[in-house]
Amino acid sequence: MSLKKAMATVAGLTMVSRVAGLVRDILTAAFLGAGVVADAFFVALKLPNFFRRVTAEGAFSVSFIPIYSETLEKEGEKEAGKFAGNVFSFMFCGLSLFTILVIAVMPYVINLIAPGFEDGSQRQLLATELSRISFPYLLMMSLTALMGGLLNAHDKFAPFAAAPILFNLCLILSLLFGKDYAQSAGHAMVYGVLVAGIVQFFWLLYSVRKAKIPLPIVKPRFSPKMKKVLKLMGPGLIGAGVMHINLFADLVIASFLEEGSISYLYYADRLNQLPLGVVGIAVGTALLPMLSRAIAANNNDDANNLFNRALEYCFVLGIPAAIALAVIPIPIITVLFERGEFTAEDSMVTATVLVGYALGLPAYIAIKVFATAFWARQDTSTPVKISVVATLMNIALSIVLSMKIGVVGIALSTGITAWVQIVIYIYYLRGVEIAIFDKRLIKNTIMIVVNACIMGGVLYITYKYGIRGLFIDGSFFMQMVAVFILVLQGIIIYALLAILSGVLNFKEFKSYIGRKK
Repeated sequence: MSLKKAMATVAGLTMVSRVAGLVRDILTAAFLGAGVVADAFFVALKLPNFFRRVTAEGAFSVSFIPIYSETLEKEGEKEAGKFAGNVFSFMFCGLSLFTILVIAVMPYVINLIAPGFEDGSQRQLLATELSRISFPYLLMMSLTALMGGLLNAHDKFAPFAAAPILFNLCLILSLLFGKDYAQSAGHAMVYGVLVAGIVQFFWLLYSVRKAKIPLPIVKPRFSPKMKKVLKLMGPGLIGAGVMHINLFADLVIASFLEEGSISYLYYADRLNQLPLGVVGIAVGTALLPMLSRAIAANNNDDANNLFNRALEYCFVLGIPAAIALAVIPIPIITVLFERGEFTAEDSMVTATVLVGYALGLPAYIAIKVFATAFWARQDTSTPVKISVVATLMNIALSIVLSMKIGVVGIALSTGITAWVQIVIYIYYLRGVEIAIFDKRLIKNTIMIVVNACIMGGVLYITYKYGIRGLFIDGSFFMQMVAVFILVLQGIIIYALLAILSGVLNFKEFKSYIGRKK
């Protein structure tokens, strides 16, 4: 499977998931708003997701997939299956014990990650209660991520990419049908998180069995490959942990700010995650196994082409998305979230937070490609060094800027830090053959920036001098039409400019369609 086809598969399903996630967030804003229950729920949602991203999709994936791909390439499917089964057993035993321990000491965990929640306050007690319900999601999703890695290594990207759709559907159903029976909408959603983990696990288990990928359940043992995974996971855990400590640093700092600050960060980040998830996840998911196999086969030319095309695909979608979010955040947030418990004041604050996040969006998408270049070479230590520097800078900037401009400063520091990471990655990759920028990437990146800036200028003029009044006193229907016009206008202008500048190549697109058929 080509990189473009794999990315298209993952991106398409991720887009469906993000749309479902957007529906979920619209309902969340309407039922929870940006108050006490919302803050508590978002803490309960972030906690298992933090550990999942560190242990399962962070350190584990970047350590397990290259070794599994190498075993598959050199020793065959049977040996790769034995290795995967051993890792599955280790993960199940280790995370089961960890989950039980964290649930037992949850009040102390909440005090650690949200110290601004006063001891014994409603926010603190509710966050503890909801987090105890949601935390087993970590175990289910970690095992799900392992099976997703197996499928990806066999070029079967669709099942794992579809799993988040199930997550969002479970939360939507829990809000629509469970809120009347639960203590609050927050309780209904947190039970939805738990059910979603179980549903996703069995979906991936079914997909692995259907694909006839060996995954024997065995007694855990310290085989040489298992030791290698754990050795690589050491710096990987630190690196992934440090990277995601940024998220918790934001949470800690925001807990000391005005009530609702955690919610503002969540809603803005969800919009920022739409392009970041669609493009970034597609690139990272498709690129790692392919790059690992190319490197294992000593095919540096193929590896270099994969690296450059992945960056190009990141920029062609990521840069215009970032500019659009930064230029017209208020109409987007007004139409999506401003109803029920979510007020016009909430929209204004969330919009300014979104601008801060959007500034770093292209960089965060590209970071996935740069990091993959190290992971595919089984170098997990260098990204750790970069993550440490970035985290320290982000925390320091967040503290300073939040003291001056409030919650907006947290998002702005995140955007600035992303670009600093890119500079450091480029420095460390100098001279590495698979990471040399080719002429096509350099030329197209320049044109992408120019095209996106022109598009952003047109959007700004259209909004400010044409339809801004609709978002002050217009009906919801007219506001929705106005946002649709803005989005459609942006897509058409950018697509035409990309075609005229040669960034979008129809011959290449036709050849891809032909291969797909």
